[in-house]
Amino acid sequence: MNLTSLAVVLRKSQTKTERQLWSRLRAKQMEGLKFRRQQQVGPYIVDFICFEKKVIIELDGGQHMQQSDKDQIRDNWCREQGYKVLRFWDNEIFENFTGVLNCIREKLI
Repeated sequence: MNLTSLAVVLRKSQTKTERQLWSRLRAKQMEGLKFRRQQQVGPYIVDFICFEKKVIIELDGGQHMQQSDKDQIRDNWCREQGYKVLRFWDNEIFENFTGVLNCIREKLI
């Protein structure tokens, strides 16, 4: 399966945390900026991206504990391309959603 096809599958099978954050990013609700979800960027698919401000948002569940080295390589590549990468654990979305949204907002300004 190529990355474009995988991105489509991932969009259709969002996690609960992705759905919750997407509900506040979609339709230019965040600072009037357009976000895309499950978007291919180079050799990777990122959870959310604002191309205009070059901000990538990644949501990490428990599986990311085992792949932190891969995540670091991916984050470094994205930063080399000029992107700011924000990572949040799933529990942050549920326990401090307002704080997560404020952190995202700060990086967009």
